Amino acid sequence: MPYLDVKQLNKHYGPTKVFHNIDFSAAEGEFVTLLGPSGCGKSTLLRCLAGLTPVDSGQILLQGQDIVPVSPQKRGIGMVFQNYALFPNMTAEGNVAFGLKMQKLGAGEIRQRVAEVLALVELNEFAHRYPHQLSGGQCQRVALARSLVTRPRLLLLDEPLSALDARIRRHLREQIRRIQRELNLTAIFVTHDQEEALTLSDRIVLMNNGEIVQDGDAVSLYTQPANLFAASFIGSYNLLSAAQAQQLTGEHFTGQVALRPESITLGVPEQGIAGKILNHSLLGNVVRYRIVVNGVELAVDVLNRAPGDLYRAGSMVGVHITADALREVA
Repeated sequence: MPYLDVKQLNKHYGPTKVFHNIDFSAAEGEFVTLLGPSGCGKSTLLRCLAGLTPVDSGQILLQGQDIVPVSPQKRGIGMVFQNYALFPNMTAEGNVAFGLKMQKLGAGEIRQRVAEVLALVELNEFAHRYPHQLSGGQCQRVALARSLVTRPRLLLLDEPLSALDARIRRHLREQIRRIQRELNLTAIFVTHDQEEALTLSDRIVLMNNGEIVQDGDAVSLYTQPANLFAASFIGSYNLLSAAQAQQLTGEHFTGQVALRPESITLGVPEQGIAGKILNHSLLGNVVRYRIVVNGVELAVDVLNRAPGDLYRAGSMVGVHITADALREVA
């Protein structure tokens, strides 16, 4: 039996469907990401799991218990919000201790557990600072500590990194993953950022328009998109018509074809299919070229090894595309 099992969950606001007949599960200790564009229903689904938003129908089974009729306070769930939701008049230590005080634990046990969890998120020296004296990343770690200190059965994270700059975001997601593994927490993480999803997740549930499009590990979602939406949302696929794919490969296709930009290789003009460089964009360790091959414009990603290796606009190159790099999508 799954640790968390969501069955036929439905939510509407009047005539507007938020999500419909949602089914997904999580094993104990698994990190599952709900991924999708804004408005697809993923944050509302997370709030339904927490009990903050009522569902219209369906079951949420946590360790075999249907928690739909259970109040949020009694579900044993911790939630980390995008906007921190810290009490401004309390120190970091006070914010973390608040949930334990509501549980009426002894002062000694509260001090011990707060100290342990602040150490876990590396905030011991900031325990007596107020939220306005902390950075955004530190505030988010306080919010994480506040959720962890109650030892939740399930940890929910609603786009907790979206307001942070790129460097802090990378560091904090590594901390979240480390803590989740150390504590063997079952976690559901919501994001619209595919890089976060691919980096953090044991499994990704891809959503669109209130429905699950694909459910699988990061490798399968990235390399085997289930349909056109999955291919367009995950990665930077070249999406080709059947005719364009045939122009490139000589093979027959019946529908649209997805081709990953890093699966295409470039070489000397005399070898492979002749292509012409239109321009390039520097993406840090990757250079993304726009090239024309047999009348088809493609994006090609190449490792940025040295400035002298760059192809200039107008250069002719040999393009190599392997048959297993193309995938038909509905």
